[in-house]
Amino acid sequence: MGNLVAIVGRPNVGKSTLFNRLTQTRRAIVNDTAGTTRDRQYGKAEWLDNEFSVVDTGGWVVRSDDVFEDEIRKQVLVAVDEADVILFLVDIKSGVTDLDSEVASILRRTKKPVIVVANKTDNHDLQYNSAEFYKLGLGDPYCISATSGSGTGDLLDFLVSKFKKEQLEILDDDTPRIAVVGRPNVGKSSLINAFIGEDRNIVTEIAGTTRDSIYTKYNKFGFDFYIVDTAGIRRKSRVREDLEYYSVVRSIRAIENSDVCVLMLDATKGLEGQDLNIFSLIQKNAKGLVVVVNKWDLVEDKSPKVMKEFEEAIRYRFSPFVDFPLIFASALTKQRIMRILEEADKVYHNRKLRIPTNELNNELLPFIEAYPPPAIKGKYIRIKYITQLPNTRIPSFIFFANLPQYVKEPYRRFLENNMRKKWSLTGTPINIFLRRK
Repeated sequence: MGNLVAIVGRPNVGKSTLFNRLTQTRRAIVNDTAGTTRDRQYGKAEWLDNEFSVVDTGGWVVRSDDVFEDEIRKQVLVAVDEADVILFLVDIKSGVTDLDSEVASILRRTKKPVIVVANKTDNHDLQYNSAEFYKLGLGDPYCISATSGSGTGDLLDFLVSKFKKEQLEILDDDTPRIAVVGRPNVGKSSLINAFIGEDRNIVTEIAGTTRDSIYTKYNKFGFDFYIVDTAGIRRKSRVREDLEYYSVVRSIRAIENSDVCVLMLDATKGLEGQDLNIFSLIQKNAKGLVVVVNKWDLVEDKSPKVMKEFEEAIRYRFSPFVDFPLIFASALTKQRIMRILEEADKVYHNRKLRIPTNELNNELLPFIEAYPPPAIKGKYIRIKYITQLPNTRIPSFIFFANLPQYVKEPYRRFLENNMRKKWSLTGTPINIFLRRK
């Protein structure tokens, strides 16, 4: 299990800038306008051979002129619940504010490692101001500038030293891990209980299970896999506080620890923004996907026409990735729940698909010759040879070409769609790389 690092702090201390620096992206658009998608706040980082996930909690605050203190409190509480290490960002230029003191008083109660990060230390003279942060009672402040990157190396060295050493799960590696994810109250626990045939969410009363995924071995009807369940493990007191943010952070672990994700939607509510956030987490982690429209028993008009419209709407919103199984089911009446397992099993095997090189070339080269990439500046692009990379998490293919840099995204998608027609790749993402021969 990877470690999860949360960045917390009041607004305008530079959380998004630090997030971009750690994940080396420009994803969290700095000074975001309210209402832009919130999945920008999650990314992967790597330091000294440690891969970890970073969550910038700031992106979930409801922006308003008077930023709600309780909104910030909520993010901090969720970070404390979910993260392995917490980076508490403060602004060296403005010193300790009342809001900083309030955040610190929550963080002092946690047993998890908290690192105080004094941001905006753009020159050496400012470092002397950092002594003020000792009064937060959280140990030594690390002086950095998220904009220029100074000091971030030392911070990262210290950060990874705080990671829990991986507890090796005694899990069989060849057994698929299936995660049931979706927003709150969509029926995740009911589905897991329907599979297992018993109510085992009582497990959650034991302290310590609050934040780890539970693996349940499922061995019935010829299926054999682990169900990664984080559905039933939520502290009841926190649920009311901020469902949306909570369930996205909650899903991160389940998704990262799985091979195939069963994304549950609520037939009575349709597709909501949060479903798209969870879908994009699945995409970013390159996991297999099965979409289940649950509570189908509650829909009055179940005609094929309504089903088709529903399906088209979902695929349209998830495009360009449209090649995944979609099942209308009911966890309550157990309608079509065996099909969910069948499809998840197929998707797992599709992720492991190996296509012999000669088959790839025999099938695709004549096709590419008939429909070559469009010429650019009078230069013709020729793809000469194709091979699949060994030992990758998802099927990954290299297309060798004379001018790989001129092959644009639409043509790549065209290639992908045709590969999906010829081979069973349903439910799994694939990689297509273009290289110079």
